[in-house]
Amino acid sequence: MRFMRSMAAATACLLLLAAQAFAQDFGNADYVQDMDTGAVNWQTGYVTAKGIGVPPPNSVSLAQARGMAIRAATVDARRNLLSMIKGVQIDAQTTVQNAMIADDTVVERVRGFLQNSQILDTAYMSDGSVEVSVGMNLRGGLANALIPPETPFFVPGGSMLAPSPVPGPVPQMTDNGTVPAHGTEGPLAPAPENNAPFTGLLVDARGLGARPAMSPRLLDETGKEVYGTASVSREYAIQQGMAGYGKDMDKAAANPRVAGHPLVVKAVAVDGKARTNLVISNDDAAKLRELAPGQDFLEKCRVMIVLD
Repeated sequence: MRFMRSMAAATACLLLLAAQAFAQDFGNADYVQDMDTGAVNWQTGYVTAKGIGVPPPNSVSLAQARGMAIRAATVDARRNLLSMIKGVQIDAQTTVQNAMIADDTVVERVRGFLQNSQILDTAYMSDGSVEVSVGMNLRGGLANALIPPETPFFVPGGSMLAPSPVPGPVPQMTDNGTVPAHGTEGPLAPAPENNAPFTGLLVDARGLGARPAMSPRLLDETGKEVYGTASVSREYAIQQGMAGYGKDMDKAAANPRVAGHPLVVKAVAVDGKARTNLVISNDDAAKLRELAPGQDFLEKCRVMIVLD
């Protein structure tokens, strides 16, 4: 009996270690921006931050000291979380901080969500101080508050992937000063033999110094939009985000957002000062526009972008 218990315990430990390894391996595929006070996971859309609180010297009891340290740590963590969120790019031109400066109602809404941010962990230090971790999602209610109501979104029955009325700026070149020839670095995946629809779009943007944003855009080489808010349903954009971000092509292709038979394209350049908009070849853009009317993976934001 003792042997069987030992074997069961050993098996449980092995299973736990395997699960932890799998979770760590999967997490490593996410694109995470680490900053001094926290991190932004651009695959999950979750922003986290930590804060430290110390007990006041005039505490009358250990319970009071600990409670006040937790409260101070939570305030510090949410202050750091606000700092993190302010630095997030909404699109190529606007950060959350820009949006808050431009509109007082955005300030009120962001602060409201901040006060309701989730306490993820509380750690008690040997010196009596407390570290609190808090987090909140950029998607859902916060995204709805940050993306202006007048932003054009796709409406079922409307036209998807229509060219921009005014061509955008000339795309920035790659590091070697040129735009690669059409389709030479990332031909679209061939359609399956049974003509099954594509399950998503996978964009390889490695090697370009591209950065993530809540509302990224795909452009062709003339600056006309191929994918943006006008291509997606607002509901999907708010709840799921315009795109997920990863740092491994194979794992991104297996992500539930696009898994099955994703269409693969190679970004050839970045556009804009924030480097969040991606340029694909005119040939790939034409093929994507041709596919769009018959398939809804863009409307449903089934897009993964792989960055360095």
